[in-house]
Amino acid sequence: MYRIAVIPGDGTGPEVIREGLKVLEAVSTLAGFSLDVTTYDLGGERYKRTAEILPDSVLAELRQFDAIYLGAIGHPEVRPGILEKGLLLRLRFELDQYINLRPVKLFPGVETPLKDKGPDDIDFVVVRENTEGLYAGAGGTLRRGTADEVAVQESINTRKGVERCLRYAFEFTRKRNKRNKLTLCGKTNVLTYAFDLWERVFHELGGREYPDIACDYVHVDAAVMWMVKNPEWFDVIVTDNMFGDIITDLGAIIQGGMGIAAGGNINPQGVSMFEPIGGSAPKYTGLNVVNPLAAICAAALMLGTLGEPAAAARIENAVQTVCASHLQSLAAGKMGYSTSEVGDLVIRYL
Repeated sequence: MYRIAVIPGDGTGPEVIREGLKVLEAVSTLAGFSLDVTTYDLGGERYKRTAEILPDSVLAELRQFDAIYLGAIGHPEVRPGILEKGLLLRLRFELDQYINLRPVKLFPGVETPLKDKGPDDIDFVVVRENTEGLYAGAGGTLRRGTADEVAVQESINTRKGVERCLRYAFEFTRKRNKRNKLTLCGKTNVLTYAFDLWERVFHELGGREYPDIACDYVHVDAAVMWMVKNPEWFDVIVTDNMFGDIITDLGAIIQGGMGIAAGGNINPQGVSMFEPIGGSAPKYTGLNVVNPLAAICAAALMLGTLGEPAAAARIENAVQTVCASHLQSLAAGKMGYSTSEVGDLVIRYL
């Protein structure tokens, strides 16, 4: 039995999580495990009602679960940054979810904006450091609001943080066993202090512990170019927090859009959190028209991380069949099916 904390969140989050839970319940019956689900009302509505974002008591409870399943965070009546920092970033940092894992995979039947590229060309994974870098919050302002204002934002990169991220990426590449190629994405020619550390540790680990993995390096500006021109070059990409945040959005678009993109915030020794990449899409709330496949793919990623790879594969294969055989589009309101009907289709093919 797996204990899952569910945070449906804001906007259309509860609608897509509902479908994800339907699929999880169905696949658990087929695969022979059970789920114990506890729902938390964290998000914009709770903040408006109580001014609470993430109470310490709730954070303590979340530490006791096997995984967290998140819908979406973002409320039109809450100033941007409040929920993102107070809930999403705090969960990542407090639970030490130091890996952001983003599969970029084009399924058959899904359109990509890349000319002459198909599923055989777009199938790689981005491993993003998730608790350091520019998102660590180090810095400040001086003489704010004046003509002499100074704003400083510092990128924090520790040997421990860099090494554990790189080690995870090497191990993931080996386990994935596709091309056995790991690409470090950085900016060594300008960010000479931070990425000197990344590059040194990358080659130290590769040469000493992972001789079976081909090590490659690419500047981030070249990486986004090659992701568009030759995405088939990549197997696994590892990078820092900021660059990872940017290139994974490009990855989402080339795999078909936010309606299919899922990700995990991973603590390999603790509690991990899984979510669809897209936002809360408040304009579609309650209409039963948003695409739930990203949330369903996040559920598959969760099961794979928990040690149920066969069940995860059942879900992914079912999603591929639904994309190839049924959906007219991945866009909200244009799928040819409602949100709940798409969930039912996935269950049909499990």
